[in-house]
Formats: sequence, structure tokens, C-alpha cells
Amino acid sequence: MAEIADRMIDPQPRPDDHLDLTMRPKLLIEVIGQNQVKENLLILLEAAKKRGEPLDHVLFYGPPGLGKTTFAHVLAQEMGVHIKATAGPAIEREGDLAAILTNLHGGDILFIDEIHRLGKSIEEVLYPAMEDFALDIVIGKGPSARSIRLKLPHFTLIGATTRLAMMSSPLRARFGATYRLDYYDIGAMREIVRRAIRLLSMEADDSGILEIASRARGTPRVALRLLRRVRDYAEVRAKGIITNQVAIEGLNLLNVDGLGLDDVDRRVLKTIIEKYDGGPVGLATIAASISEEPDTIMEVVEPYLLQLGFLERTPQGRTATKLAYDHLRIDYPVSGQEQPHLI
Repeated sequence: MAEIADRMIDPQPRPDDHLDLTMRPKLLIEVIGQNQVKENLLILLEAAKKRGEPLDHVLFYGPPGLGKTTFAHVLAQEMGVHIKATAGPAIEREGDLAAILTNLHGGDILFIDEIHRLGKSIEEVLYPAMEDFALDIVIGKGPSARSIRLKLPHFTLIGATTRLAMMSSPLRARFGATYRLDYYDIGAMREIVRRAIRLLSMEADDSGILEIASRARGTPRVALRLLRRVRDYAEVRAKGIITNQVAIEGLNLLNVDGLGLDDVDRRVLKTIIEKYDGGPVGLATIAASISEEPDTIMEVVEPYLLQLGFLERTPQGRTATKLAYDHLRIDYPVSGQEQPHLI
């Protein structure tokens, strides 16, 4: 598990990502990529400002590292309001949520990351807060118990989740606007790396920038993390200038190849190809073969391999595609190929 958790290209946040906060865009115009989401948010913002109302509740979903938290802070900045950020697992009791809600002011934004991990009882408190801007509190127990409804200021809830299917239908239905964030294309990734280099006052040529962007798996968080490591390499070995060759050497030291695959990705693919003839093979069998948990393989490793078309999910199990064979430089077995006869 340690190897999975320490992966340089893991899109989940890590303690050393704190420097990325200073590079977050502040306004919507500064956000690179996700053009359709930006266009929809721009209309949402302008409409709310014209009416003089808080934003409608917004839900962002998609893989980790694509900017859901960034968009929440940008919306707060654009509306000129305060934002209170928390996470689903951090709200353990109804009283925790009540304390947060009663401390909000009119127009403020409450951002809940990993909102699909809220407990059922917490969701029950959240429903009237989102719909009626009211908080129902039960005082006492048994026959003497009574319910008190407290008025809340009109606030905006912004939720973020990597597992939309795990959210309850009633909670999803209470969001007025829902947007999916997709992996960034290479053009957007290149601009994100270029902007970060400018903010960090570094020197880099276009080919060096492209090399980092190409290996970042379409994920800005990964791109910024790789950039920091290449910067270290450049300062120690190349007078601080990131050229194509410097970027290649620095990223190769991290075992991140030209498509952004690392050792764990390659181990999964090679296990399917070399041990199980390319599949199909069950997820539990793959996990046991490389000493990892099945859930970790499915949630952390597989999404990018599926996006690249290196892996297929079938009812019988996982199958490696010809693209995976070609990338690993392994001969692809031709279907129906005549087998040699033993003499």
C-alpha cells in the first residue's frame, strides 16, 4: 500500500502540494481549460449578480486533481463572499453541521469536498438547509422532545465528489447546477505548466514545458508536482533552466514515462499480459499478484489506463489491449495464429 500512496503521479492531494495553493487562479478568466464548465459558470455568476441573489447550489464531480476546489474558491472570489471549506468525513455529527451553518452570513459559500461521504443523518439536516434555509433542531428526548426551526441566511452550498454514483438521489436533486470536470487536453496542460513556471520565476523552453505537460496524465495537480521535482533537478544539474533534455532526465528519474505511466501502472499491465496471457483476469487476482488491495487498483490505477485505452473491463475480467502491448513493446498475439507443431 505504501508504494501506491507515495506515487508521484497520484492525483490525490499530498502534504507537499501546499505550494500549489499560491498558484491557484483567483478569477474565472484566469482558469485554464474546462471551457464548457467556465461558460456555464460565467452565465450563473452574471445572472446571480443581476438579480442580487446568492448563487444556486453547485455540484462538481469528476476525477481528483482537476480543479473542483479551485472552482469553488474562484466562485467565492467572483461573488465577493466568504467561503467555508470542509470535507464530508470531517462532519461526523449533526451538531458539527449545525455549528458550521449558523456561522455563515448571507451569500457565503459552504464548500464540502468528498460530499458523497456524508452520513445519512447529516444529509437529513442538510436537506431543509438547502431548500428552505432553515435548521431543524430537536431539543430534549422522549415525550418532552420538541423541534425548533432556526432561520439560516441564504447561502450557497458547493459540493465536490469523485464518486457521483455514491451520492444519494435526494442530495443530488437539491443542487441547481451540476458540472463534470474532465481530464485536460495537452494544450491546456501546457498553458497550466507555463503559467506555473512564470509564477515561480523559472526558466524553461517550450519543449521542456511540453514534456512535463505530456506526462502529467491530464491532471493539473500532477503537472505542478512533476514541475517541482523537475525544478529541483534543473537547479542541481542544469543551472536552473528546464530544457527538453532536462525534463526528460528529471522525469525518467521519477520512473514516469512519456505517457505518464509509472511502475505501478506498468506492473498491472505486465501482470495481465505476462501472467494471464492478456486477460481476461479478475480484479482480485490482479491485486493479489502485485500485493495491493482491489479497491486501490480500481480507484487509483485503472482510471487512467482505461482513458488511454490500455485496459478493457469485461464481464469476465480485465483485458490488456493492443495499445498496451505496443507501449510496453511486447508482441501482440495474433488471433487465430497457427501454432508451431512439436516434432
